[in-house]
Parts: sequence; C-alpha cells; structure tokens
Amino acid sequence: MHYLVGRYHEIALKGRNQWRFVEQLKQNLRAIFADANLGTMRSEGPRLIVELPEGTDEDLVAARATLLFGLQNFSLSHSVAPDIEEIKREALSIAWGSNGVRSFRVSATRSDKRFALNSVEIERAVGAAIKDATGLKVDLENPSLTVTVEIFPQAAFVSAGKLPGAGGLPVGVTGHGIALLSGGIDSPVAAYRMMKRGLRLDFVHFHSHPLVSAASREKAVELAEHLTRYQAHSTLCLVAFADVQRAIVARAPRSLRVVLYRRFMIRIAAALARRLGAKVLVTGESLGQVASQTLENMAVIERASPLPLLRPMVGMDKNEIVEQARRLGTFETSIQPDQDCCSLFVPAHPETRANLDEVCVAESAFDVETMVAGAARNAEIVRLRFP
Repeated sequence: MHYLVGRYHEIALKGRNQWRFVEQLKQNLRAIFADANLGTMRSEGPRLIVELPEGTDEDLVAARATLLFGLQNFSLSHSVAPDIEEIKREALSIAWGSNGVRSFRVSATRSDKRFALNSVEIERAVGAAIKDATGLKVDLENPSLTVTVEIFPQAAFVSAGKLPGAGGLPVGVTGHGIALLSGGIDSPVAAYRMMKRGLRLDFVHFHSHPLVSAASREKAVELAEHLTRYQAHSTLCLVAFADVQRAIVARAPRSLRVVLYRRFMIRIAAALARRLGAKVLVTGESLGQVASQTLENMAVIERASPLPLLRPMVGMDKNEIVEQARRLGTFETSIQPDQDCCSLFVPAHPETRANLDEVCVAESAFDVETMVAGAARNAEIVRLRFP
C-alpha cells in the first residue's frame, strides 16, 4: 500500500491541546485533496498517516502536501510487514527504481520498541543489503538518495527520503482574519505569513476602476487564488473606492489625503470582516517604507480600526520581502504594471507626521458611517476554491 506520511511541525509541541491542531490539519488535508479519493487517515505519535489509493498520482500528492501548514516534512511511503527481510526488499526496490543515484544512506526510526533491531541495527542491515545488491556508495553526509524506514506496531513504512513541508500551524486553528490585498509585493507575503501562523484569511482589495484600468482587480484575483491553495477556500471582496477618494479630494486638506484613504480602507475592511465573521485585520505595512508607513501615520491610521490590526511585515526591509515573494511565487504577478488606487490623486508632498486631532477635524466634513457602509455594501464578492 502507498501512504502519505506527514511529520508534525509545531503541532508536536502542543501537549494536551495537540488534538485540536491535528483535527484542523486533517480537515485542511481533506479540503486540499477534495478531488482525490483518499483512504483512511490516522495520527501515529508525531505523524499523520494517510492511505493513498492505487494509481494515485504521486507528483500531485507531493505538490499538494507542500501546501499544508503544520507539516515539517513528509514522505510518500510503501507499507510492508514489520519484518527486516520485507523492509530490505522494499528498500532495494526503491534503490533500483531511483534514477541517477550515486550514493545513499539509510535513516531509521523505531516507534515500536518491541521490534528486534534498534534504529542503528536497522540502518546497518538495510544499508548492507542495498550496497551488496547495487554497489552504491554509502554517504552519510551528502547522499543522493536517503532511504527512510519507520517502524510501527502494525507496519513498517519505507520511502525515498523526506520532502520539506510548509511548517507552521494548520490554517484556521488560531482564528479568522481579513487581509488587505493591494496587488503589490508586500501584502501577499503578509497574508502568507499569517496563514502560516494558523490564521484563515479572506481578502479585500480596493480599486479605482473605472477611473483607472481594471489591472489591479485582475492582479488581486490572481494573488488571492494563489494564496487560496493553502486553505482551499477564500472570499475576495473587491471594493470600488473611487467615490470615497473623490469626496476626500473635494473636502480634505491635500496633505492628509493618503492618511484619510487608509483610514477609510481600514474602516471598510473592518465592516466586511464583521460580515464574514473575521476578528482581525492584516496589512502588508513595513515601517518607513512609504509616506503612509511612518510611525506617526501608522499610529493615526490604526486608530480608525475597530478590530485588532496585525502588521507581520513591519520590521522587514524590501529585499527581505522581495525574497519571500519570490519563494512564495507571487512576485512576478505583483510586479505587473497596474494603477493602484492609492496612487490616484496623491499630493506631491503627503503628510508624514499626521496629527490625530487634525485628521479627526478633517474627517468631520464627511458622513463617515454612510460612506463606509455604502462602500462595504456595494463590494463585489468573489468566492475562490482550490482545487
């Protein structure tokens, strides 16, 4: 039989609450593999073992398993009887079937201490069988093939090494938030980092279409679809922001436009969060990166939020963020040209040290509640699913 054997990341440290994290991981796994007919699923100590039906596309399983937050690593394993001769035969099959192998090592763990051989003895016995049959060189430091053997009471699992998992905590186990998704480089990385901390996210994107092209809307959909792969389903709210911007341009001091844009965005995002059941907002702000992200402006902006505001990128520089965006796979989409709503009607010299009292005076010229409610009510809702 074929199995996906996943090894827990932080879940293994959760003590009496571990079952909650494991159940969330199982739920997420079923969702991400919704189009696959997976077999039984069980937890064995610090591992999750999932039966794979015959004929399952192992490349597809590996690609999907890398999306599961909560796994440190995983293997696509074959199950054999817990007998050293059976284990040797399966290990030899893996060695013969691996292309381009010049060296190997065996890594064994023995969860069932009743097994006659300990881990070192298993490694020696299996390693000797492979070396004698294939002539491959043993390399304990940098092998081109690692044969992994795991002994359980009812079976032994043998695989061609371990593949890296996504780490972190299972999405959904720490709560539900909504991320402001700009279409730039920073916000998708911020969303990813919070999903890795177990936060299930929906998304909101502000655009100024039809005053500008629909490019930012299209980018937001593409980025949200990419992020949805990690949690199987998401809601994207597309908010037409041009009317709010027009009102701010007509009635507010020029230098405060950017800060006022952001405060209205935060309020509208919070209104949508309440509708979707989210309890926290997530932004991609990084301290000092642009005019709205000075310490003073960030303090004034967050005062508009009725919900907690998380800024996972706040201490990161641009090079660090770009590196993470490349690894995440969102960088190429994020750098596609568009006309971001925040660049519309921006003054030449925006305020970098906004005063809360002055901002509140400027906002007194607006019917804030009506403007926020209208923008939230008219938001376009896009439901995203993966696969």
